[in-house]
Amino acid sequence: MVDVLGGRRLVTCDGAWVEAEAALQNKVVGLYFAAGRCAPSRDFTPLLCDFYAELVDEARPPAPFEVVFVSADGSAQEMLAFMRELHGAWLALPFHDPYRHELRTRYRVTATPRLLILQPSGEVITDKGRRQIRERGPACFRNWAEAADIFQNFSG
Repeated sequence: MVDVLGGRRLVTCDGAWVEAEAALQNKVVGLYFAAGRCAPSRDFTPLLCDFYAELVDEARPPAPFEVVFVSADGSAQEMLAFMRELHGAWLALPFHDPYRHELRTRYRVTATPRLLILQPSGEVITDKGRRQIRERGPACFRNWAEAADIFQNFSG
């Protein structure tokens, strides 16, 4: 993810700052474009939260997976409220970081929610992460990890 988010600082739902390179190193990354005012986002976010929890919080060892929320909310307050209400323990690009708009353009995001699954290099594994999670649940992660050539003892 050095190519995409290298040098950036990300924020947790608790307001803590983390360096993107350290947090995303050797992981499959889901870039999650969503907004709290968007009904489909509010519908899918709890499913993504459960998916993340099963792969990362509950699995031993945790899967090499991270979600980075890219807000399409109208304000920083809306973004934080959405994160605190429905999000999992994943990361977010700060609301005031103009790179949010560059990512939307780079990955041709025209509607929310959208979940892009990326290799550590930033290359897209699939732009259908949302549909794959709905249809296959955690089983889809194995294909993503294989495509990213990250397999390190993940057996889920």
